[in-house]
Amino acid sequence: MSKRDYYEVLGVSKDASERDIKKAYKRLAMKLHPDRNAGDKDKEEQFKEVKEAYEILNDDQKRAAFDQYGHAAFEQGGQGGGGHGGGFGQDFGDIFGDIFGGGRGGRQQRQQRGSDLRYNLDLTLEEAVKGKTLEIKVPTYVSCEPCDGSGAKKGTSAKTCSTCHGHGQVQMRQGLFAVQQTCPTCSGKGKVIATPCTSCRGQGRVEKNKTLSVKIPPGVDTGDRIRLAGEGEAGEHGAPAGDLYVQANVRDHKIFVRDENNLYCEVPISFTTAALGGDIEVPTLAGKVKLKIPKETQSGKMFRLRGKGVKSVRSHSTGDLMCKVVLETPVNLSGDQADLLRQLDEKMGKSTVKHSPKETGFFDGVKNFFDDLKS
Repeated sequence: MSKRDYYEVLGVSKDASERDIKKAYKRLAMKLHPDRNAGDKDKEEQFKEVKEAYEILNDDQKRAAFDQYGHAAFEQGGQGGGGHGGGFGQDFGDIFGDIFGGGRGGRQQRQQRGSDLRYNLDLTLEEAVKGKTLEIKVPTYVSCEPCDGSGAKKGTSAKTCSTCHGHGQVQMRQGLFAVQQTCPTCSGKGKVIATPCTSCRGQGRVEKNKTLSVKIPPGVDTGDRIRLAGEGEAGEHGAPAGDLYVQANVRDHKIFVRDENNLYCEVPISFTTAALGGDIEVPTLAGKVKLKIPKETQSGKMFRLRGKGVKSVRSHSTGDLMCKVVLETPVNLSGDQADLLRQLDEKMGKSTVKHSPKETGFFDGVKNFFDDLKS
């Protein structure tokens, strides 16, 4: 029994595109597959015929041979193919493999996606903690509009390379050895553009400053990255674009130092407040709050204000604000003020151990150190 024309089997014309062939194959394969027609031998044979036709017409080299020689190109151990070997489970896998790019009969060369990009974004501490939507300008490659990324002049299209028949590789024989190398005609692309687009010069992409809106989530920190899928460089000749990674860099703050989710700051207090105690106002990112200073507070003491730090971008827990009080020495004293301090010092000097225990302990330790050196 003579075989039908493969184009007739799939119901497509001889100048049908790869997309049309895949579309026709998918429709017929899903309709005729034995899993949907259990026990129907006629449908089973039709399915094998459709699969064989697709394996030939979806391969540029086999299709070219069929167009020139017909079924004779695959007789007597030729390259032809469907309807034999493997079970229906394998055939069913081939259906989806061929349609979505993983099949055996498809093009060997794949388009190379565009490069990923990184954009360094400087943020204030307030912007990083509270979050914000910002616009950024990114110099990159974008898909060429006049040719829709194909690289070919509008109204024309790329043709299958006649040297490698669309495979991107050619076989060179050197003595007894056959070496496969990149096709010199199409540089491995499998396609040749006879009339390049004048806007992109056949590349399918052009340089452009792209404006993007970036949503900064609350709590980001230096080194955190935000991924914008498909916003990187456009690939050549219509290949998918890469991704854009926006990397945060939080600038130093005049008041606060951030350590993960905690904030640290130094608050100056007067001698009187440190000695007698009192209330002071300390800054937070949400405004001022009161902090009670107990009497006899020493310089350098750390106070913790719970929940006044940064809300984590990952765990949503909130850190604390750590306030270090620093005793400020009075300056620009008047004569009367200086005399009062001298009087206070004279009155306290007789009871150094009681009023300045750290000072007394320190100098006692120094005296013992030198006494030990002498002995």
